[in-house]
Amino acid sequence: MANAALKASRALLRDFGEVEQLQVSIKGPGDFVSTADLRAERTLKAELVRARPGYGLLFEEGGAEAGSDPRHRWICDPLDGTTNFLHGIPHFAIAIALERDGEIVAGITYDPTRDEMFWAEKGGGAFVNDRRLRVSARRQLGEAVIGTGLASPAHAGELDQIGALTAVQASTSGVRRMGSAALDLAYVAAGRFDGFWQFGLSPWDMASGLLLVREAGGYVSDMAGGHAMMRSGDLVAANAHLHLPLAALIKDAARGGPAARHA
Repeated sequence: MANAALKASRALLRDFGEVEQLQVSIKGPGDFVSTADLRAERTLKAELVRARPGYGLLFEEGGAEAGSDPRHRWICDPLDGTTNFLHGIPHFAIAIALERDGEIVAGITYDPTRDEMFWAEKGGGAFVNDRRLRVSARRQLGEAVIGTGLASPAHAGELDQIGALTAVQASTSGVRRMGSAALDLAYVAAGRFDGFWQFGLSPWDMASGLLLVREAGGYVSDMAGGHAMMRSGDLVAANAHLHLPLAALIKDAARGGPAARHA
């Protein structure tokens, strides 16, 4: 997984170096970024299929492909943070997860611009490069910094995303919207963020991050406190002290409850 990400990242970094020039062109960088994204996906797919020929595939652009091994599936986002990439903002990642019998058992999130490889295996802990990760130890929401992202209205449904954002902003030390859910979850695992939530995510946005947070000692759930994140697309992650109060605050505010009215 790491070798596939490193190989794909070389072309991504070359392409990223050209984005600044494309910003001032008449055509703009949109088509170029699509090409970069697809090229990274082709590289990842080729490397992963070579390593494990029978595994199924789920890619953001290419969709799902069944394999001869029904137990295993790669779930990949070749460029998480496309809008950042498009605008020359050096905050994007390659995310790869391995699913076995419906459970994520290994994952990596690689930040090419900082050369940070976040990785985890079930039962083996979470790491960035060769350093062990632990979620933060903060116990009070008022001291916490929380990451988030805003889904399109179509993906958020009737949930009040702005109400949730306002409530969390009023109850914490701050909210950060960085533009890459995969890196946001890696930052929770690393203790850089005390928590993270978002509605309307896709499986490839969260698969590697779910395992990173859990293996770093954190908790991840859907908004109901269950484990249907991969189906619902709604997710909240934090340490053991903050997870329940953060989830309750977001759930209430997103549905127009008292937290939203009093924020």
